[in-house]
Amino acid sequence: MQHIARKRFGQHFLSDGGVIDAIVQAISPQAGQAMVEIGPGLGALTQPLVERLGALTVIELDRDLAARLRTHAHLQVIESDVLRVDFSAISAASPAPQTRLRVVGNLPYNISTPILFHLLDFAACIEDQHFMLQKEVVDRMVATADTADFGRLSVMLQWRYQMENVLAVGPQSFTPPPRVDSAVVRMLPLAAPALPNAALLGPLVQVAFSQRRKLLRHTLGAYLEKHNFSGNFDLQRRAQEVPVAQYIALTQQLALQIA
Repeated sequence: MQHIARKRFGQHFLSDGGVIDAIVQAISPQAGQAMVEIGPGLGALTQPLVERLGALTVIELDRDLAARLRTHAHLQVIESDVLRVDFSAISAASPAPQTRLRVVGNLPYNISTPILFHLLDFAACIEDQHFMLQKEVVDRMVATADTADFGRLSVMLQWRYQMENVLAVGPQSFTPPPRVDSAVVRMLPLAAPALPNAALLGPLVQVAFSQRRKLLRHTLGAYLEKHNFSGNFDLQRRAQEVPVAQYIALTQQLALQIA
């Protein structure tokens, strides 16, 4: 029976063979690697991946699609909202728990940012991530300071990953076609992030970009004053003018004072 794409799940199924081949080539799956695919859908990427890997774990929320996937002998199907999945548990249960997971997927565009933030918590057990996303989201992910696309997402992801836009994908490559252009991004977790976690960085960056057109003295200034910050930081700039490294350095200074 033909599956009809469900709007509430943000389903757009990849159907262009040439694009599928290009994505698989970018991922470069090798036999025996522990890999998780988020949102496998109708299996456009799933089949060529499992052929090369030998086995694959997939996370699918749609129960009808999950039922179809369970008929494949070499797939472990997790029927769940990905935002509730513990990737460290998947890693620990893999045949080679000493190796880190590779994570791939055509992410639902309506919840792609929450998924990216959820995965931040598991970066230590992940080898790399390859995701199909809305092009404007990828542009924000890889943006550098002092550009229009640079924002909270840029800072929070670049703190933890090295990222690269590896492939542009047009709407015609999907069924049904989305109304936006897409891109594939490669995300490599940094071996030694400058901060051990985002507990302090996240709130600070959120405040900084809360009114991005205003100078930081109107937003971040009050935040730093509330935390009795006594260091030096130029607040006569807008949030997008501050490089990632300076946000990290500021957070480190603040963490030392709080400690």
